Amino acid sequence: MFDVFCVTSRTLCRENFAERIEAIAACRPRGIVLREKDLSEEDYFALAASLLSLCRRFGTPLILHSFPDVALRLGVTSLHLPLPALRSLPKEKKAFFTEIGASCHSVEEAKEAERLGCTYLFAGHIFPTDCKKGLPGRGLDFLRAVLSQTALPVYAIGGIGPENVFSVKKTGAAGVCVMSSLMTCPSAAEYLSSLREAAHEA
Repeated sequence: MFDVFCVTSRTLCRENFAERIEAIAACRPRGIVLREKDLSEEDYFALAASLLSLCRRFGTPLILHSFPDVALRLGVTSLHLPLPALRSLPKEKKAFFTEIGASCHSVEEAKEAERLGCTYLFAGHIFPTDCKKGLPGRGLDFLRAVLSQTALPVYAIGGIGPENVFSVKKTGAAGVCVMSSLMTCPSAAEYLSSLREAAHEA
């Protein structure tokens, strides 16, 4: 199985954000990470609450990001955290979550995230991306190095598209994460279909 995560950015979205999330959820990706870190906790709570039932209708997990207390209040057991936030997450709160992810930018961070109880990792950025303007991608060798040092499922992030997704799959990664392209493409369904087809090319 080679899966696709969506990472959100409502500021990039060119249509109604909820409608875009609904279109993505209908395609049943591995999960939708609600990464809206600029919001206050209460505004994030309101947004997450409004999207939860929508995602559940399609059986697509909504994974909350950066706000563990919001996840606790909403009963969401999937959480993605920056590594510094994961380090400071109290054990009693961590125990509530059945799925915890973190984004890693080195082999050492990947090892630490596994020790801290993560169940999956994002590794990146792999290819050049507008989200990291001017910074070269860490490349497939970096991804292979992370994969060699952790037993956790690792998902590549950063500059992933139909043109390079097969090369990512060949490393043994569990899948990929996409953000900008899924927020801005004309059709989420068509884009995800093209990405999945490219990942399974001969």
